[in-house]
Amino acid sequence: MMDKRDSSQANIRSLHTPAAIQDRLKAGPVQSYLRDFVYGAVDGIVTTFAVVSGVAGAGLSTGVVIVLGAANLVGDGFSMAISNYLGTRADRQLVERARQIEQEHVAAYPEGEREEIRQIFRAKGLSGAALEELVYTLTSEHKRWIDTMIQEEYGLTLKGAVAWRAATVTFAAFVLLGSLPLIPFILGIHPYEVSSLITAAAFFLVGAVKGRFISQNWYRSGFETFLVGGVAALLAYLVGISLRGLVS
Repeated sequence: MMDKRDSSQANIRSLHTPAAIQDRLKAGPVQSYLRDFVYGAVDGIVTTFAVVSGVAGAGLSTGVVIVLGAANLVGDGFSMAISNYLGTRADRQLVERARQIEQEHVAAYPEGEREEIRQIFRAKGLSGAALEELVYTLTSEHKRWIDTMIQEEYGLTLKGAVAWRAATVTFAAFVLLGSLPLIPFILGIHPYEVSSLITAAAFFLVGAVKGRFISQNWYRSGFETFLVGGVAALLAYLVGISLRGLVS
């Protein structure tokens, strides 16, 4: 019977047959939006529960919690989504700007650009005939030459996230996860206590999901996210208590 280790090795070998490698490289890298999900989910939970904690600490009514929480979900969620859209779009624009610069440099002084390629790969340990052959190969095709400079000189990624998808994932995660702390207030079920428990569970769940995707211990990742969110909630609650006199 094949044990777990042998099964894993067999799976790795199956992924590295010539046909499997060809198919994988032809499909290109898979773009992950995990960062955008975690970014939106954690911030949505933190900021909404911060509103809940602050209002509860100040001793205000349930209606105020719901109104402020809902306003936060829409306003902050949209703001985060737009910010993520613009930031992701800026990353792509930076790549295109680098491409324009390198095209100009190659056209104006190709030998200088070849020397840059030579020195980049010399620093990686290549030398002699192998280095010169690589330089010739990379610079013999214009697009490959420019792509290499973008990656090696600027440290940029040729393909990245689609801006509108990143923004959509961020907004959806913010609103869906961020709405959880408000549910007990809407239903009138021991609002702050139940909201605290739901929020703690949501923090842990988001961290655990992140851990599974990045092959990190899921409960360690969950606990880490739980701690970060808990600190934010505690700070908001303390501020609410300290300012209670202003609204009494």
